[in-house]
Amino acid sequence: MKKWSGNANHPKKGTRITVDPIRKIKDIKAISNMTENNPRDHLLFIMGINNGLRAGDLVRLKVKDVGYLKIGDTLTIKESKTGKNNILVINKTVYKALKNYLDSQRPNNSSYLFASRKGNGHLQSQAISKLVKKWTSAINLKGNYGAHSLRKTWGYMQRTQHGVGFEIICKRYNHSSPAVTMRYLGIEDKEVHGVLMNEIG
Repeated sequence: MKKWSGNANHPKKGTRITVDPIRKIKDIKAISNMTENNPRDHLLFIMGINNGLRAGDLVRLKVKDVGYLKIGDTLTIKESKTGKNNILVINKTVYKALKNYLDSQRPNNSSYLFASRKGNGHLQSQAISKLVKKWTSAINLKGNYGAHSLRKTWGYMQRTQHGVGFEIICKRYNHSSPAVTMRYLGIEDKEVHGVLMNEIG
């Protein structure tokens, strides 16, 4: 029997598939730099880590939905999983990646923003997971990564770099409670230990 020699970041058979966020700024910058020569993939990565939306919702966007948006603009979308409304926000980083993609590729207005190279459809979650695994593997990042890593990275960075509370992140994720958000982002034991080392009194 031929041995599987695929990506080391793929979970073992029978284990629960829980993907990790990208936890370090340097790793985010490395992937950002690495994907710059592919405007579509770069935009997917940047938009994913800057919005906290599911990748499955991002890929359903069409060029005409976002082509006119400027910095600070928002677009209301309906989440495919929950049926609830949420918003896509264009910050400076997203705008730069979006403009670069539209200017360099000049996609048809009616085509999907993240078009698949197979047929006329958009990228599927499985293809996005493969891309994320490829990126993380290329920079030797240990852990399990997939499509949801982009969404999780947004929440993790908002919390650790910008001090945003779980209540606000919970609202953004459309989770039922902050406790769900805490589990989703995967609080590590060493982080809890670090909090307990804070001296009071």
